[in-house]
Amino acid sequence: MDAVLILGHGSMREEANKTLFSIAGLLEKRLPGKMIKPAFMQFGKPDFFDGADACINAGADRVIVLPYFLASGDHVTKDIPGMIKKISEKNPAVQFILTKPIGVHSALTEVLAERIIESLQMETVEAQSGTYFKPDEIEAESFRIIDAELGMPEKKRIAAYPVIQRVIHATGDFAFAENMRFHPKAIEAGVKAVRAGKNILVDVHMVKSGINKTFLKKWGGRVICKVSEPDIATTAKASGQTRTETAIEKGAIENIGIVAIGNAPTALAKVMELVEDGIEITYNSDSRIIGDRPLESVMPFAPDLVIGVPVGFVNAVETKGELSEKGYPFITSLGRRGGSPVAAAIINAILRLAAVGPGE
Repeated sequence: MDAVLILGHGSMREEANKTLFSIAGLLEKRLPGKMIKPAFMQFGKPDFFDGADACINAGADRVIVLPYFLASGDHVTKDIPGMIKKISEKNPAVQFILTKPIGVHSALTEVLAERIIESLQMETVEAQSGTYFKPDEIEAESFRIIDAELGMPEKKRIAAYPVIQRVIHATGDFAFAENMRFHPKAIEAGVKAVRAGKNILVDVHMVKSGINKTFLKKWGGRVICKVSEPDIATTAKASGQTRTETAIEKGAIENIGIVAIGNAPTALAKVMELVEDGIEITYNSDSRIIGDRPLESVMPFAPDLVIGVPVGFVNAVETKGELSEKGYPFITSLGRRGGSPVAAAIINAILRLAAVGPGE
């Protein structure tokens, strides 16, 4: 018997997780006779292993794992195959098949177009009823609500408060008010790096896409993400590293002021390794001299600020815990919480502080 395990990311918000159960119900109607079970990578229940066990206990000898993800990121290419391998070893008689994620599909354009039309219609209704908020008004009202719910006005006097506030705004998760950790000079160092026109090195494109480029452009810096460059996969395979590790190593030489890791614990571990050991430089025998200075085989790597907030269960907790004990400026979040939106929100808060100055 076949079973389908539709695997979503999972959210701290129960309402968000209910969406996957609704999708599973719709799939059952679309594929009559197929057993459809929802499961989550994290936060939601059941998790992958509980969901897979439910399929097996119901008599499935073949489980089709459907990643409810738009793209083939690390979860799809690394984490899920790893979990499938683990449960296959426990259940050798059961075949597991991993499908492609949602990806790019023409049917998605219809959904997106419908959402756009709905929003335009809703804008008209809200404007007519007098309840319409402009984008800047929505943000201001959101921050007012966050301040009220935190109920700790003394926190507003802390230099890191604007960062915490924006992270909560990006995630809807008030737990970040308690689990974020800041080096005493983190905010000052980040603002200084931005104003100096230094670049921001990130591990994945989702972090890059979330950063406000308009604010950054004022100071002359760029966001650098090398993970999709053509040679990264080849180099990573040859060196036995992940693509994000290799991308961080390659990008580290580009006048980096801030490093922001939102997805990959291995990338954060690589950053800490480079800070400690420096960057190995390869060179041709005819280019050992730059001006009158020999080109060393190792150069120091000293970003002004390291932001490390990878999310997940495998090494995320450990690497963030290690970062929280470093002597150089850092920002991190303890535990499993984190992610690319968190990393981008931290950067955006620092960019705004650079425009007005901490405490102003």
